[in-house]
Amino acid sequence: MMERMEASGIAFLLFPCSLTLEVSVGKATTITAVNGTNVLLPCTFSTCMGFENLQFWWTFNNSEEFKNLLDGTVKNEKSEPKIRSNIDPSRIEMAGSVKEKKNNISILILNLEFSDKGKYTCRVKNPKEKNAQHEATISLIVVDKLVKVDNTVTIIILSVVGGLIGLLIVIMLIKKFVTFIIKKTQEKKKECLVNSSGNDNTENGMAGSKAEQKATPKL
Repeated sequence: MMERMEASGIAFLLFPCSLTLEVSVGKATTITAVNGTNVLLPCTFSTCMGFENLQFWWTFNNSEEFKNLLDGTVKNEKSEPKIRSNIDPSRIEMAGSVKEKKNNISILILNLEFSDKGKYTCRVKNPKEKNAQHEATISLIVVDKLVKVDNTVTIIILSVVGGLIGLLIVIMLIKKFVTFIIKKTQEKKKECLVNSSGNDNTENGMAGSKAEQKATPKL
């Protein structure tokens, strides 16, 4: 019974590891580049089991004509990729490295053309994980020139909003100051009235005054 539980435990640990191969092209799934320039298409992979004779390839638009732009193999973590380019080498080159656990198989597209616009997929297969495969796709947009975003309207709106908030703060401070002055003035007036009332009682001989203590003159 114990042996069966241990075996199932080992299987449980190994099962998720068989699915650990991951491929990523980063957070930005769309890249815009200018015609005639060079652009980096990022791709990295990760695996908790390591790799041996790992295979990778880049495809363009999943078409048969450009099925494999570039493909290669990596013997192990200490080896650099052996690559084969299926198009003009002056148009594409390897830009990544797998040493020091970088696992980077990015490529560089040179001298961009408008026809390079499309979807590029990075695929990886790891024989050490029972030939597990994974892929990630990135879209490339090629433009004549990059359009500069005009933030003038945004800046104006933010300035107006900021000004209004500042004005409200000033009004609130003035209101608080005026309220404080009125309160102090009222307290001062109240104090003066109390003092005046005390003086009148003493002079007019009301209860508790010195005038009440004088003896009645004899006839």
